[in-house]
Amino acid sequence: MDRLAQVAAGFATIDAEAALKAKATENLTAWLTDAEFSAYRPQLEALIDAGKWSLLLDSYYQVMPFGTGGRRGSVGVGPNRMNLWTLGASVQGHCDYLKQRFPGEAKLQVAMAYDVRVFKDQRGVYDPSKPNPVLNLTSRNFCEYAAGVYAANGIHAHLLPEGVKRYLSTPELSFTIRHLKAHGGLNMTASHNPPDDNGSKFYDERGAQPVPPEDQMMSDLVEQVTQIKSLPWPEALKTGKVHSLDASVHDAYIDLCRKQSLLAPPKADELRVVYTPLQGVGNFCAGEVLEKQGFRPIPVPEQNEPDGLFSHVTKAPNPEVPESLDRAEVVARAKQADLVIATDPDADRIGGLACTTADGKGDYRFLTGQELAALLTHFKLSRLATAGDLPASPIVITTEVTTGQITRIARHFNAQVIADLLVGFKYHADVLKQLETTGQYGDVQGTTADFVIATEESHGVLCTEHLRDKDSACAALLMAEMALHQKRQGRTIPEYVDDLARQFGHFHNDLVNIILPGVEGKRDMAKMLDKLRQNPPKIIGGLPVTGFEDLQDETGKLGAYKGGTDKAARNFLIFRLTGPDGVLAKVCLRPSGTEPKAKAYLEVSCPPMTPGTPEADWQATRDRVNALCATIKGDFAAMAKPS
Repeated sequence: MDRLAQVAAGFATIDAEAALKAKATENLTAWLTDAEFSAYRPQLEALIDAGKWSLLLDSYYQVMPFGTGGRRGSVGVGPNRMNLWTLGASVQGHCDYLKQRFPGEAKLQVAMAYDVRVFKDQRGVYDPSKPNPVLNLTSRNFCEYAAGVYAANGIHAHLLPEGVKRYLSTPELSFTIRHLKAHGGLNMTASHNPPDDNGSKFYDERGAQPVPPEDQMMSDLVEQVTQIKSLPWPEALKTGKVHSLDASVHDAYIDLCRKQSLLAPPKADELRVVYTPLQGVGNFCAGEVLEKQGFRPIPVPEQNEPDGLFSHVTKAPNPEVPESLDRAEVVARAKQADLVIATDPDADRIGGLACTTADGKGDYRFLTGQELAALLTHFKLSRLATAGDLPASPIVITTEVTTGQITRIARHFNAQVIADLLVGFKYHADVLKQLETTGQYGDVQGTTADFVIATEESHGVLCTEHLRDKDSACAALLMAEMALHQKRQGRTIPEYVDDLARQFGHFHNDLVNIILPGVEGKRDMAKMLDKLRQNPPKIIGGLPVTGFEDLQDETGKLGAYKGGTDKAARNFLIFRLTGPDGVLAKVCLRPSGTEPKAKAYLEVSCPPMTPGTPEADWQATRDRVNALCATIKGDFAAMAKPS
């Protein structure tokens, strides 16, 4: 039996749509016969011979979707995996897009960055005895290949020189694009995904990821690619279109971050801060800024150097995951530190732990993304107000799934607040773009000079209008100064969290991850969302649903679609619930843009504490809110199960 016959027989054993099997067979045929895929053939043949039908179907039923500003997923063999072919098609489409967007531009330029990743097939997917063109591919290798595609298309590419021992973080790439006045950018990173993943994120001339309809235009051009123009790295260098970034751009970025300081620097040993980049690139931004501002960060030795396998990180290299900070907590306890700060591999996200006592001898409390968003928003607004530096009409930006406490905080400082954005920092950047160009976003009026802070629940913070992506460096400085300010008053960050709850209401947030991998998972996810969209529940967790929004409803607040990417981003359901005594609740459901899962974001809140309320009564109210959130979580998880 030849291999295509084996595939047909194998696919017949899988419960999947015939159209998907047919598309996978079509793609498999091309990868088994076309010369451009010859390097991948030994591994493909080995997968067929081993009968890995589900893996083959998932690897070949589609070309990896170009969404969330690019492609991200498992490195591997096939059009639905990250490899040089899927990257090359993306970059070729980006070249075509840039030429269309900037017609007649004599010198199109892009800036490029990459993280520390290297593909070692830790999942054991491929046959180690066969040649494997993706094995040992680093993010730098991907970037060099992309530079060859840009050069072959006549576009100048700026990246770090070969052999340099530093990296560009995601926020520094945003800065670099703006600093060089480049027309776009590319970042090779899978952020906080597992080590065997990688991805490409594309940026516009403002240093942001494009939003609809621009991302749809780029996606369309990527899908239309039939031939990739490319030059090998040595030949690309000879064209004069590949340029090395020098240290002056980096220095300018660090200076910008340091200018966001709100306090006088700490005295020697006034605040003890443990910092870990989780074996990513954060030492070249957040770590350097903390050091230069006098915080003298204490390292976590085994996590201080870049390592694309994240060998010494527990569970995931992601400061959203408490387990990732276990080694940092050991160091913090030994050093009696006040604060732990952590950044993810591409250093756009931030997280940490705070000591529960002012002497550094207590336990350590994990700071959620929701708590950090509220804390940093309040701290910056209050410091600017105290110093008399608050803009006349300050603007605070956040998302639909980030704590509603931010809205109450912002309004306390008479700030305008945009709190209903879709998930993804490109939407924050779009607000800044609209303020910059029109002086308005919705009913909010102002300029970028009025911008104070932007946050999201997934540990993303932006503190300056001069960047257009979330930035751990400025956020790390703000976080350290917040801890310093509390310590100077003999207080702790956990006490600050509690103070905000008393003043603005207790908000309890939780998350349900509904994991749905593979082609079957994609089908089940669509069924789940359609079921809830067509028959929204009337009661969740015992509370009546008093409001329901389907953001794909073109008669709703977002209007008509701006393209397929917009429709996909708006695959978002909101259930609003009302309880007794001013209790409010919300459940938001959306598919992840980068991982095979759906996310349900839950929030339950109560009004602020009434002055004179006994502490025991206030704690009982908070306990009821927390318990109600747990009930809603369990009930909704059962409702959301694919039938």
